[in-house]
Amino acid sequence: MKKIFLTLSILSLSISCNNDFVDIKDEGQTNVANFFTTQDDAMQATSAIYSFLRSWENTGFPAQYVFGVTGDDVEKGSNPGDASFINAYDNFTFTVSDDGVRGYWIGQWQAVNRANQVITNVPKIDMDATLKNRLVAEARMLRAYFYFNLVRIYGGVPIYDGLPADGNYLKARNSTAEVYNFIASDLIAASQVLPQTYSAADRGRVTKGAALGLLSKVYLYMKDYQKAYDTSNQVIGMGYSLDPDFNHLFRPAGEFGSESVFEVNCDCAAGFGGSQYAEVQGVRNQFGWGFFTPTQELENAFEPGDIRKELSILREGETTLEGDLIKKGDPQAGNMWNQKVYVPTSLNNNACGYGSIQNIRILRFADILLINAEAANELGNTAAATTSINKVRNRAQLGNTTASSQGALRTAIWQERRVELAMEMDRFPDLVRTGQAATYLGPKGFKTGKNEVFPIPLDAMNQSNGLFVQNPGY
Repeated sequence: MKKIFLTLSILSLSISCNNDFVDIKDEGQTNVANFFTTQDDAMQATSAIYSFLRSWENTGFPAQYVFGVTGDDVEKGSNPGDASFINAYDNFTFTVSDDGVRGYWIGQWQAVNRANQVITNVPKIDMDATLKNRLVAEARMLRAYFYFNLVRIYGGVPIYDGLPADGNYLKARNSTAEVYNFIASDLIAASQVLPQTYSAADRGRVTKGAALGLLSKVYLYMKDYQKAYDTSNQVIGMGYSLDPDFNHLFRPAGEFGSESVFEVNCDCAAGFGGSQYAEVQGVRNQFGWGFFTPTQELENAFEPGDIRKELSILREGETTLEGDLIKKGDPQAGNMWNQKVYVPTSLNNNACGYGSIQNIRILRFADILLINAEAANELGNTAAATTSINKVRNRAQLGNTTASSQGALRTAIWQERRVELAMEMDRFPDLVRTGQAATYLGPKGFKTGKNEVFPIPLDAMNQSNGLFVQNPGY
């Protein structure tokens, strides 16, 4: 086996967008054999997990077309000739050899390994016991998040509960159900240790609410509606609330606000280094690269009077509430962009690139309310479901839902998820888990029985020594 290295450096990639996408190896690596001896080592190793959350692989580019372009609310964007390979995700023609299929797979496993380094090695360090237990809980919560990404995109994958003692990483794929159960066990264990809040210096570390919030979402995917309902109720009782101003919610001033359940700190400062999450989606040649833009189908999905429509979609020629005139620098680019990642010029810190200070909202309280509504409705509790969905609608300055039957309310909740979580990488997996993918994505090329998951990358298949079975249709 090759030696496994733990990356301690936090990389800040600053590259222009073109067709030359290459693998960039981590620098400043430390051999694990010479590490994990002090409390500071434990802190650095845990920070290395967090650094991946804002990495190119996790949120900068591959995830945006794996989770985003495959849905019907996001399209490639930029101009037609730039990164045209992304079109394969829009029409479901990607293959086992596709760089995106492979890149997202590799990235998530790198993150799982970082978490497992902490989970296996930190308990052996002579250090403050309370801090030790907390760091391991943080690692388990984050490992659960990375496995959640893997299972939704690839289906069942091998489970590594820590670093293999014998160094053997050749394992068959576990079933999808086994992976979900593993994720749930990690989140339950983490929630029993993690604090509910941190000091300002530790903002962005995962909390008890984040673990339980993600657990409620996992239960929704597992179709364990009773546990999804009960767990989301726990989160609702923890003091979170909707930001009354939808625009404020996504601006730097709204970061770590009352609605933040799981949010990635992308501060442009030592130890953080920003991210390219906003840059790749920023207005083409004004703020950023102009990728992953809203579709006409998304615009049409908003009902009249919904303030989220204009606060989610940024348009050519408009002047924002913060005073920026939107004017693209590429005549071949489209005319709409994701306003949720917009950083006003007056607040932009160019030291780390455009929008590098924009935090990444992985789980918001609005999502928790909609999880609660969906689970309650599936349990036949339409009253509770109505209460939760109406909170989200009312914040958008819409009236209460008119749906009353279980079937009508189910459709209304799914619709509410679409417009509330637009362009937040939930649409494709939501369509798959609710059985709507063929209806909405069939015209794009989605094939039932195949495209619910992606293929296992070809090199992973080859390196498995025959232990992996490929997903159907690939």
